[in-house]
Amino acid sequence: MGRTKTHKPSIFQGQLQFPSFRADIALNAEHPFENVAFKTFLAVILLLTFAYIYLVGSSALNIIARKEALAKADQAGAAIGRFEREYFAASQKVIPEAGLSLGLVPVAKTAYVYRPGTVGQAKVTHNEI
Repeated sequence: MGRTKTHKPSIFQGQLQFPSFRADIALNAEHPFENVAFKTFLAVILLLTFAYIYLVGSSALNIIARKEALAKADQAGAAIGRFEREYFAASQKVIPEAGLSLGLVPVAKTAYVYRPGTVGQAKVTHNEI
């Protein structure tokens, strides 16, 4: 009555031979270098964060300093122009007769070019931010 069945696998069926489980690779055990690697990774992330904040802040401050320097340079150029005008007015050396001694002659026929809409060249400050 009770017949025992014995299964014999075919040649196309194989057995999976799993490697034996090693106790030193368990997921609940801490690797000796895990704590050092975590602290190193955290230190690198913090260092990169502070470096990013410093570089962005310094670039913003450099842009502000550049704008202030350009404004001061424009003021200095205007002041130099005023001083030159005052010097020439005070020296009275720039007169039409002085041009004749330099070989300049008065213009006989004057022709002007009219360009509609073109008044002059204006400096446009760029926004770097």
